[in-house]
Amino acid sequence: MSSSRPSSASSAADRVRHWLQGRDLAVFHSVADRHWPGADPLLPKLSRSANHGLLWFGTALGIAAVGPSARSRRAALRGVASLAVASAAINTIGKGAVRRQRPILDQVPVMRQLKRQPVTTSFPSGHAASAAAFATGVALESKGWGAVVAPVAAAVAASRVYTGVHYPGDVLAGAALGIGAAFALRGVVPTRGQLPAPGRPPGEAPALPGGKGLVVVVNQASGTATATASLVREALPQAEVVECAPEELSTAMEKAAGRGRALGVCGGDGTVNLAASVAATHSMPLAVFPGGTLNHFAYDLGIETVQEAAAALTAGDAIQVDLGRFRPGPKGPEGADGYFLNAFSLGVYPELVRTREHWSPRIGGWPAGVLAAFHVLRGRQPLEAELQGRRRPLWLLFVGNGLFQRVGPAPGRRHNLADGLLDVRVVHGGRTPALRLLAAAVAGP
Repeated sequence: MSSSRPSSASSAADRVRHWLQGRDLAVFHSVADRHWPGADPLLPKLSRSANHGLLWFGTALGIAAVGPSARSRRAALRGVASLAVASAAINTIGKGAVRRQRPILDQVPVMRQLKRQPVTTSFPSGHAASAAAFATGVALESKGWGAVVAPVAAAVAASRVYTGVHYPGDVLAGAALGIGAAFALRGVVPTRGQLPAPGRPPGEAPALPGGKGLVVVVNQASGTATATASLVREALPQAEVVECAPEELSTAMEKAAGRGRALGVCGGDGTVNLAASVAATHSMPLAVFPGGTLNHFAYDLGIETVQEAAAALTAGDAIQVDLGRFRPGPKGPEGADGYFLNAFSLGVYPELVRTREHWSPRIGGWPAGVLAAFHVLRGRQPLEAELQGRRRPLWLLFVGNGLFQRVGPAPGRRHNLADGLLDVRVVHGGRTPALRLLAAAVAGP
């Protein structure tokens, strides 16, 4: 009795395997016999374009270049990273686990066949895995871009059967591995949507449908502010939008505060700081539109697009945030205090952030931080500061409004915008301060 059970289980497994192989072969022959209008000139070219991931690398560059927000750049980066994980898994484990021979091409029309036939084993399909991994990675960050990429990825996967280089089972297994690779990467590196939402104590603000009662001041010299202003006019047709040069901002904001129910601002962090001081003085709500180069504060609010800001204005959805202050202000001891919503800094920090943000979409945050630290320290001279009665070199002073989560000399995202804390980081004189700053970028603390 006991000796027959393994035999029965083995025979059942054999029957299932033979049935699956039969169905796989039957579907392959069905595809080979069927003519799809327009597919003969298109699918073989599409299949070849995906060799070595070239199609997906080009698509990622296009998404990053055309996309209007940081979400697009994150989607492109995650798509490429997911593809890399899937390719590594396929090439190191997948191809060696099941050494299945490629299909016989006798039944596949010659015009469909690839000029160069693959030499690796058939199971699983690396092209299908890369396509599925890239499309899934993109969709995990941006559903809109995911919907654009998914049909192309499906066509690439189908082309592998249509051209006769894979059985349908190879493609399905590859696609499943690719999707799994994208989700595995998400488990290690969370998407923006998985991160904890910023602390958002509710605030009071009037609902402004269509932007009625809102005056938006736009800094023409900031990042993408001029282009963003056009989007604001489109999303909020009843809002008043005032574009002005940097030297006119203070006057324009004071006038805007006198004739609107809410003050809007479109520009970089410096422009937003000025608007925050005006809004606080006049006790009115402030609407922030991401129109600068980095838009740290807007992104920490959860505002990445004009549409998201417009939706909050229409619903009267507001939150309270802390406002930092430093003295003396930008105009010296005799002028007014300085204010900041994001951060106050001296030394190499501003250039450090600009360099890191420039490279992070291409090579990732940590390598970009190390590259930025090396770049700003090369040939730079420190400031001189007096600390506790002693004069010493000052490479970096960073005072963040709220606790920043990323450690190192260039902090990242805040999870609470009203925690009542200041995040202070200093790199001053002593032995090898520049090397300590570089070490902080490499190691973290």
